[in-house]
Amino acid sequence: MTPPILVKHDGYVLRITFNRPERLNAFTTGMLTLAAEAVEAAGEDPGVRAVVLAGAGRAFSAGADLAGGETGELPGTDTIDAANRLILALRRTPQPVLAAVGGPAVGVGCSVALAADVTVAQESAYFLLAFADVGLMPDGGATLLVPAAVGRARAVRMALLTERVPAALAADWGLITHVVPDDAFDNEVERLTRRLAHGPTQAFARTKHALNASSLPRLEDTLAVERRGQAQLFTTADFAEGVTSFREKRRPEFSGK
Repeated sequence: MTPPILVKHDGYVLRITFNRPERLNAFTTGMLTLAAEAVEAAGEDPGVRAVVLAGAGRAFSAGADLAGGETGELPGTDTIDAANRLILALRRTPQPVLAAVGGPAVGVGCSVALAADVTVAQESAYFLLAFADVGLMPDGGATLLVPAAVGRARAVRMALLTERVPAALAADWGLITHVVPDDAFDNEVERLTRRLAHGPTQAFARTKHALNASSLPRLEDTLAVERRGQAQLFTTADFAEGVTSFREKRRPEFSGK
């Protein structure tokens, strides 16, 4: 079987690639767990000085897999737990993390991309909190990561109206750090990766710790609030309708129940 993520040590760089291109790298619980384990291990490895996240094919990630993943089961609290573990690992690891967004970053895929320290997107990419379209709320820390970057009003637009944010607008808002023409994307990702990997490792680690303390001090509390809310929403008729309409490729008809 093709592994769902690829983990490669490339000199001082740990490269993690989400590797389900046929499903636009939609996350399963197993994928998120493997990615979290890789980032956690990197945090204990002095030979790793930068971490890069990317998606194979034409997407960063389409979010949680609503088609059933490896087991045929829908996302549940185990999926949220695995996603939260990855988000915390990305923020806690002392190395700088770069997300190379070469296509859509949707749902919890958006959350993962925004949890990186440096988020580089090609011009054709976009960011989308599509949770409400299937009767859910944002998770993966998005209810803190997004407003911390762009403010409450824009976060509401993304979360309640599920507005797609093109990469150029995301950079203008301050949601991401870089937007790059598609044909220059790979070169710019490598340039920034080399700069991070050969920079002052200890200074980067202490800077990241301080930025976490000042801008994301309630991340763990936020993840817990999202988990409780999402666990309740998984039991609703609206979520069932959202999944059915997604699979049938039609607009959902929500009842509010």
